[in-house]
Amino acid sequence: MSDIANHPLTRPAGLGDALAGRLAAAIRAGEFRPGARLPTEKQLVERYNVSRAIVREAIARLKVDGFVETRQGAGAFVAARPGLANFRIGSGGGAVPAADLPHIFELRAVIEAGMAELAARRRSDADLAAIRAAFAAMEQAIAARTDGAGADDRFHAAIAAAAHNPYLAQFAAYLAQHFSASRAVTWMPSAVDAGSALAAQEEHRQLLDAIAAGDAGAAAQAARNHIARAAARHAAARED
Repeated sequence: MSDIANHPLTRPAGLGDALAGRLAAAIRAGEFRPGARLPTEKQLVERYNVSRAIVREAIARLKVDGFVETRQGAGAFVAARPGLANFRIGSGGGAVPAADLPHIFELRAVIEAGMAELAARRRSDADLAAIRAAFAAMEQAIAARTDGAGADDRFHAAIAAAAHNPYLAQFAAYLAQHFSASRAVTWMPSAVDAGSALAAQEEHRQLLDAIAAGDAGAAAQAARNHIARAAARHAAARED
């Protein structure tokens, strides 16, 4: 076995996820080929110095993530197309590791720019009304110095709906469950006082105006600008 798969695990917490990550990395590196049988539960216990419960947790995680298939009485085998049966951000519990955030914001920029472009081309009067209603709710929150994070979520969801692609809307909802908390940073009282909410709202205004005008290119650029600046605000908030 190579270094990726063979080092004992020593972390005291999250060992199930850690072992699953180690084995997934070995599968990606080709150390366990599609169709190959993973080491037995007993072998994994001895190799990584963990309990049987941790091994079972790791195998269950790998199965959920599409890396392995289990066969009754035969063990776990690498899937034909490992890792492609499911998509997951972070550990599955909703939190995104800090090291992953730049990649996730890039993902958001690509997805949300595409949705904004489609929304500018396809939005109906009802779609525009929904986007404007969420925008107005954020305006009211700023004026009243109250939390507008929910309206912020609705604004982006309304744009996703206006793209009229159910798969994009579903993926946007999946991303939103991980990033609702990051939007909330903009609406914290200290951030509002510092002008973060006003800055974000101006970005929202540019995005809304481009979609309302049917300018697909401007809408995509406005979405990219918004995500880039949101990433910068989020990074600054983490440093404070």
